[in-house]
Amino acid sequence: MNRIVGIFSILILAASIAFAQGKGEVLIKNATVLTASKGTLTGTDILIRDGKIARIGKGLTAGSGAKVIDATGKFVSPGIIDAHSHSMLSAINEGSLAVTSMTRTRDMLDPNDITIYRALAGGVTSALLLHGSANPIGGQSTTVKFKWGHPVEDYPIADAPLGIKFALGENVKRSSFNPQPGQTFRYPRTRMGTMEVIRDAFRRARDYKQAWDDYRAKKTKVPPRVDEELQPLVEILEGKRLVHCHGYRSDEHLNILRIAEEFGFKVGTLQHGLEAYKIAPEIAKHGAGVSIFTDSWSYKLEAYDAIPYNAYILWKNGVTVSINSDSDERMRRLNLDAAKVMKYGGVPEEDALKMITLNPAKQLGIDKRTGSVEVGKDGDLVIWSEHPFSPYSHPEITMIEGEVYFDRAADIAKRSDLAKEREALEKLDVNRAPGAGGGPPQRPTERRAEERDEAEHGDGGNR
Repeated sequence: MNRIVGIFSILILAASIAFAQGKGEVLIKNATVLTASKGTLTGTDILIRDGKIARIGKGLTAGSGAKVIDATGKFVSPGIIDAHSHSMLSAINEGSLAVTSMTRTRDMLDPNDITIYRALAGGVTSALLLHGSANPIGGQSTTVKFKWGHPVEDYPIADAPLGIKFALGENVKRSSFNPQPGQTFRYPRTRMGTMEVIRDAFRRARDYKQAWDDYRAKKTKVPPRVDEELQPLVEILEGKRLVHCHGYRSDEHLNILRIAEEFGFKVGTLQHGLEAYKIAPEIAKHGAGVSIFTDSWSYKLEAYDAIPYNAYILWKNGVTVSINSDSDERMRRLNLDAAKVMKYGGVPEEDALKMITLNPAKQLGIDKRTGSVEVGKDGDLVIWSEHPFSPYSHPEITMIEGEVYFDRAADIAKRSDLAKEREALEKLDVNRAPGAGGGPPQRPTERRAEERDEAEHGDGGNR
């Protein structure tokens, strides 16, 4: 009961924070605009109309019904895009099979996950939601905008390219798996076995595609049986689905690039890629992007060769680099992770900003609509108290398509009301301790946050 009331209160808070101006106009006045594509513009206005950036310039005006925001002394950036996340997913891994390409993260979206609101409070507007890394070929990914308070159908970006999770290394071969009596190990158990599984799956997908091509060309009369496992792999072969491949060691990521070239497709992103600096020219030649941590390392053996200059070396070699979180917590501080690449290698400010805005948008195939402050793009913007690379800066307003989803001032104003509501709820009989007259506590019917974290970071987890 108290969980239901709590969720209801959160949704009320979200509704009160949103301005709900719908398809009207929003005018941001006199800001320092970090465009992430065309430099920094001082004393500049941004007019958003019907969810799109309509004009950028000085002295702009809007209609009488427009929402006007005075951003004097503040900074505006594109919304941050996290290219590797498991937030708002109620299930992460389907680890029972080596190939689970038939599973979809789209079926597991939880719009009530408080992580969404916290991400908005950190300036994050979009994310790639990935299956876990328990399988050489995992489930299908979902690219979303964090439209907190909206129906779940509003989250997926309709025109975003399809994606799928691949994985290599320790998680896949289950290095930390301790079987219970009677349990058997799942193939593969080695890195070479992992590569065999991926190659075999593409051979089967290629034969499946040929069977359908023959049927459509009327060479055969009976249509092949629809195979939900192989269909996503055919979409990869046809260039309709992007591969996002988890991995740490450079030899493994080089192997997946070679498999892709063997079967005639291009890898979308190498995820984590903590040793990607070792094969930067090969990655650039293939055309894959790399999505990394800036300086998170040594949490397992595969991560020991990570260096903070990874982003710089990749950038210097012409690779499209993004900085991701893979964490509900780190997601809220991606602006500071981007700032670090200016220190480690001297990446220019705008190129560092691109690593959390325009570059992940390119990797996810949504850069035509978001990732930079340009006329015609979605009004996915963050208004910062100071420069977003300052440790003292925080988002004051986060908006998606011109609609405000986080307003720090409104959030602060609501905190006293929420504290009073909590106090009232704690006094209800259902929430009183047994020793104070309450009944025995109910067993939770859903996994707690720490249980979900164990599922992600334990054997076959997402990291």
